Amino acid sequence: QVQLVESGGGSVQAGGSLRLSCAASGRTFRGYVLGWFRQAPGKDREFVAAISWSGDRKYYADSLKGRFTISRDNAKNTVYLQMNSLKPEDTAVYYCAKRMGGSDYYTEVAYHYWGQGTQVTVSS
Repeated sequence: QVQLVESGGGSVQAGGSLRLSCAASGRTFRGYVLGWFRQAPGKDREFVAAISWSGDRKYYADSLKGRFTISRDNAKNTVYLQMNSLKPEDTAVYYCAKRMGGSDYYTEVAYHYWGQGTQVTVSS
């Protein structure tokens, strides 16, 4: 079993920045891809970013490239999401998740072990 706990959410004005953290505990997540998803009110959950175990491969939603950066510190069992130039449309609950494997990085069915989410609210 793996437990994922997100933190770092909050309220920020448009143009501001936030850094989300996701701490993993329990069964090791060595070798696994970790990802971030988000879900805005009334919308489906969508892919944000994912990162390989070594950190050398990163995957982003096309619409977020250049503003969001994913990273990880395996010594701390933590994955991060740096979010810059935030916009009101970035308002959502942000979740981290561990990928099961395979070749799919972008859809939520490829992931299991989800965190409880952290709220990000961006005001104009």
